[in-house]
Amino acid sequence: YFSSPDLELADPLLYDRLIRYYQTPSEREAEGRSKGWSGILEADVTRSEAKVEALRENPRETLESRAETNQGQTVSSKEEAEQVWRETMTLRFLEGRDEEADYAAIDGNEEYDDYRQIERDAQDAYFDAESPSVEGSTTGDTGIQDF
Repeated sequence: YFSSPDLELADPLLYDRLIRYYQTPSEREAEGRSKGWSGILEADVTRSEAKVEALRENPRETLESRAETNQGQTVSSKEEAEQVWRETMTLRFLEGRDEEADYAAIDGNEEYDDYRQIERDAQDAYFDAESPSVEGSTTGDTGIQDF
């Protein structure tokens, strides 16, 4: 999921702020070679359109805000930026906001089911539904054994 070059198109401004900002020229060149000319053009056009739209919405955005993510977090290193990117894209996927993902195929695929968790949930439901019972009757017991 994260190795797809199309993931950049999901949120081009955030990708620009978190990933491209920290890339070296050689990393950008390698990324460009893997995308090809059409991929580079698509990413650039999408990023430019997103920037224009963002400036229309908030014309006072400064260069300092480039380091901030959508959640207001400030990142200061490449590793931290990659972590925030992965977390953001993971949440986006889990919340069902990935327009490219085929969620029906994923939900229907039993290979992705966590059977240990399903079994644990079933056991928890069973024990939660069970009412506590005490063996024997407690009425009339003195606590002293009579033989």
